[in-house]
Amino acid sequence: MASPRTPLAVLDLVPISSGSTAAQALRNSVDLARHAERLGYARYWFAEHHLNPGVAGTSPAVLLALTAAATSTIRLGSGAVQLGHRTALSAVEEFGLLDAVHPGRFDLGLGRSGGRGALPGKDVPPAGATPVVDGRTPGGLRIPAPFSFEHLLRSPLFALHRRLLQQPGAESQPYDEQIADILALLGGTYTTDGGVEAHVVPGEGADLQVWILGSSAGVSAQAAGANGLRFAANYHVSPSSVLDATEGYRAAFKPSAELDRPYVSVSADVVVAEDEATARERATGYGLWVRSIRSGEGAIPFPTPDEARAHVWSDADRALVADRLETQFVGSPRQVADQLEILRDATGADELIVTTLTHDHADRVRSYELLAGEWGRR
Repeated sequence: MASPRTPLAVLDLVPISSGSTAAQALRNSVDLARHAERLGYARYWFAEHHLNPGVAGTSPAVLLALTAAATSTIRLGSGAVQLGHRTALSAVEEFGLLDAVHPGRFDLGLGRSGGRGALPGKDVPPAGATPVVDGRTPGGLRIPAPFSFEHLLRSPLFALHRRLLQQPGAESQPYDEQIADILALLGGTYTTDGGVEAHVVPGEGADLQVWILGSSAGVSAQAAGANGLRFAANYHVSPSSVLDATEGYRAAFKPSAELDRPYVSVSADVVVAEDEATARERATGYGLWVRSIRSGEGAIPFPTPDEARAHVWSDADRALVADRLETQFVGSPRQVADQLEILRDATGADELIVTTLTHDHADRVRSYELLAGEWGRR
């Protein structure tokens, strides 16, 4: 399909469709991973979300174990493990177990979510970063006005996340320190100030690719660059800051034993069908689904087009989802591939990772099939 220079990958949230079940969503995801492998997608990543009635992806490691047993060649990974409520040791142990059974197939994608108020776009970018504009880049990429996530920090659901995901009184370790500890544990160089060594078995020496996921030019991009790691920028979560994120990472990059130059993947929400009208019909539920997340209520089961059309939209509702709707790529294979090329060229992405949400599983599979076919002809 895609040339080696610009591979395509898949990000799966394990969505639960309205009227369906979490068990069916899990079966759908394993099935989609098999299709992605057959179609030549480079990676298949699982996101981590909690307390969302419409999302079954609560544990990337468990999902990866299930999917690794059902596939044979495609790389599998987390997009991302939420380190805000985890320790460096727990992440290395889990992925060490996976690598011991399926060596050389896993990407350990790390994110800040879950602690210390980490939300997309919350980091303060370093001086000199490209200012965000409400418009389009010279190449035509839509960069919307910034969206404020501050209200989510004050939402009851966010407070409940902290209460249930963290031990009472626990504080998350600073993210850059966690990254350093993970790399030391994987490399077998972890030593306390008192000279006590830690050796993780399985885990030490695991054949993993370590990725950092981020939505801004702040600590995530800085940690990825400073440690010479791969970086995934979230255009599909925080489109306003994608250029800042990629530029901040590249500016901070220092060559490592793993990489001699920066390596960036950029995500996008896409829905592809045989024609634009059909694609837009299949994408109808996306706005209502995003509204449920952005409002602080938690992701609802993905609605049918008719269920989505029945929603009475307020001006506040529209403001919650405007940036996501106008940066979702929906259309025919040619239309969506054109938009992905614009995203690639504007960000200088080495890879693109696409996530597709539709009510019907068959429509989601078809979207990835059509995109793979079109991308392979370019």
